[in-house]
Amino acid sequence: MMIRPPFLAPGATVAIAATGRKVVPTQMEEAKKILTAWGLNVRFAPHLFSDGHTYLAGTDQERLEDFQNLVNDKTIHAIICARGGYGTTRIVDAFNFDALVQNPKWIVGFSDVTSLHLKLFAQGIESIHGTMPVLFGQDDAGPSLESLRNVLFGESWIVEALPDTDNQSGVVTAPIIGGNLSLVADAMGTPSEPDTSGKILVIEEICEHKYKLDRLLTQLKRAGKLERLAGLVVGHMTDIEDSESFSERVQEIVLNKVKGHDYPVAFGLPIGHENPNLAWRHGSTVRLKVDARGCRIEMLNAV
Repeated sequence: MMIRPPFLAPGATVAIAATGRKVVPTQMEEAKKILTAWGLNVRFAPHLFSDGHTYLAGTDQERLEDFQNLVNDKTIHAIICARGGYGTTRIVDAFNFDALVQNPKWIVGFSDVTSLHLKLFAQGIESIHGTMPVLFGQDDAGPSLESLRNVLFGESWIVEALPDTDNQSGVVTAPIIGGNLSLVADAMGTPSEPDTSGKILVIEEICEHKYKLDRLLTQLKRAGKLERLAGLVVGHMTDIEDSESFSERVQEIVLNKVKGHDYPVAFGLPIGHENPNLAWRHGSTVRLKVDARGCRIEMLNAV
């Protein structure tokens, strides 16, 4: 049974911390305004704007201390990761999540934060895959923000997409996990390697060549991670670079890796590195329905 943190209510306190790449104060102040408008109190991690590294938001030790202290702080009800990029895997195995078992709180983010979601899933704790403060100020961020607020506050929310001729139909109820494909593949052979058997796996990616996308999926296939899925959900495949020497469509690359399996496969879900990037609870049980009318993921609060 997964541990589900309490949903937020007005007056709750959330913290913004950076586990990876640098952020700038103007971006975080805009995010603070939005979160405050939701009725939340907002705190910045002490080293959020540290200049201790050329690329990362502080040294590994600073980022580790910030996040760990927020995990241990009983007055914090959610930690929203400031942005993705790279850097979380450098410190993820040093985190101690024992405090979350006694006092669960939501951890929010996507992209590089996929490594945190997988680590939390291995510990039996739900988290939220959703947009991050560095993106809150984008002109088209409205639906992404609305979905994040709804999921944080425990309101009903559905992720759905129009039909795709390459979809494989089916209906399943199962735990949903995953996120950025590169980070899922990166977890192989680590303490965060997910057990995908009986799970709905979500994958999304950005700025990769098609042959690299094929290589990442081949790695998951070789590791047996595509064999006994309950379902496969493909989100945004953003700025995937074409190549004359690798002309398969993204859908063909994916379907070639799951050939012979009859579980539902859905393409084009609004999840990933572009708006709308709709939020969902990582590790929770959902109902996935794929048919001629499209794809629908329904979160089940009671499960």
